[in-house]
Amino acid sequence: MSTRILLVTSSILGAHGQSNALADHFMKRAAERDDLAVTQRDLVADELPHLGLDELSSWQVAVEARTSEQQALALRSDALIDELQAHDVLVLAVPLYNLGIPSQLKTWFDRVMRAGVTFRYTEQGPEGLVTGKRAVILAARGGQYAGTEQDSQTPHLKAMLGLIGIDDVTLVYAEGLAMGEARRDAALKEAKQAIDGLLEAL
Repeated sequence: MSTRILLVTSSILGAHGQSNALADHFMKRAAERDDLAVTQRDLVADELPHLGLDELSSWQVAVEARTSEQQALALRSDALIDELQAHDVLVLAVPLYNLGIPSQLKTWFDRVMRAGVTFRYTEQGPEGLVTGKRAVILAARGGQYAGTEQDSQTPHLKAMLGLIGIDDVTLVYAEGLAMGEARRDAALKEAKQAIDGLLEAL
């Protein structure tokens, strides 16, 4: 049985985006394996609107009681959650924009993080319902942030994944990409080697 991988990209720079370059390398190497099946979701090419009250409210209505408009709105979240649940590994290719994640990626998280569906509140606190999965984050950054107070992106991503039950998270960083050609080339080479090692372990 193939390992099913969901690869989510969110760079607005297209072919010029370094996180997309890491995603492309991942896809190329994965395609060499018969036991890996990769689904790609490009959140820029297939952009989601920001979450609004009408869509949020549609989730609170019982399926059989939803209007046609509410059914269409709820389908966005339902389909994304079904897609996530259907895969074994989630790979997020993430650029760093203003010390955070792209807004396109936030709209995806806003729809897969649903109380009562992908997590629930208990007397002991929230409990994730997306279990038995692992995540890989391919992080591309112009500066050097990992391990510093300015890296708000890493804990944010890990916290959101953890809330829905994905605690097995591996980080691959390509940093210093805007700090000179030599540093960029070395960082990308190292990150691609790390990706190769991850794929060998899948």
